[in-house]
Amino acid sequence: MSGSPSLAVRDSATMLRRNLLHARRYPSLTLNLLLTPIMLLLLFVYIFGDAMSAGLGEGADRSDYIAYLVPGLLLMTIGSTTIGTAVSVSNDMSEGIIARFRTMAIHRPSVLIGHVAGSVLQSVAATVLVGAVAVAIGFRSTGATPLEWLAALGLIALFALALTWIAVGMGLSSPTAEAASNNAMPLILLPLLSSAFVPVDGMPGWFRPIAEYQPFTPAIETLRGLLLGTEIGHQGWLAATWCLALTALGHLWSTSLFNRDAK
Repeated sequence: MSGSPSLAVRDSATMLRRNLLHARRYPSLTLNLLLTPIMLLLLFVYIFGDAMSAGLGEGADRSDYIAYLVPGLLLMTIGSTTIGTAVSVSNDMSEGIIARFRTMAIHRPSVLIGHVAGSVLQSVAATVLVGAVAVAIGFRSTGATPLEWLAALGLIALFALALTWIAVGMGLSSPTAEAASNNAMPLILLPLLSSAFVPVDGMPGWFRPIAEYQPFTPAIETLRGLLLGTEIGHQGWLAATWCLALTALGHLWSTSLFNRDAK
């Protein structure tokens, strides 16, 4: 294995291409995971929209609830997409392809980098698709500047990177693809326990700490503020701290498991 930076970049690009081609050949998993946020979007807008909008304050209607709901579902889409990453990593480990890669003269970390880069690209593409559906049913960003749109895209990419590294660790630690899928379910469940669907202030007192002190809520509130012009306050630095901490934790966990299995 060469330590040349140019070879590391080349091998990482090769692994990225491999994972994107694999996703293109087997799109059913990605599509199934993508259907979850789209179905929730349609369900909460058209079935519960009028009732849920009452929690936003007097005079709020379905269009107000669409604006409130979409930022949370965009980040939930990332959680759904990264479950596919955990399954893909687990499949690679159980099918022996990783063992073959280890016998080849390639940059060893490129195997994980390819999975991570491919997942981040798929997550961003998935949020764009869900965002397009949201726009089609009435979502509008109110007064967001080009700089705020760029910051929103950066937050989505950073959040995708953080969850992807966690998903890679879950895939490496799971003995089967089914176990990896089950272990990664919190990435879908946590948004349901956040401010994605209703404001934290409207939740029971005993439940508020669960919603407040988790990574999705500050990221959702920051994205909501960027897209809708609402107050971000301290949520911005909380979201950045969560993203950086989860990225570092997931990277250390994943590389530790990967290197341990190589011994």
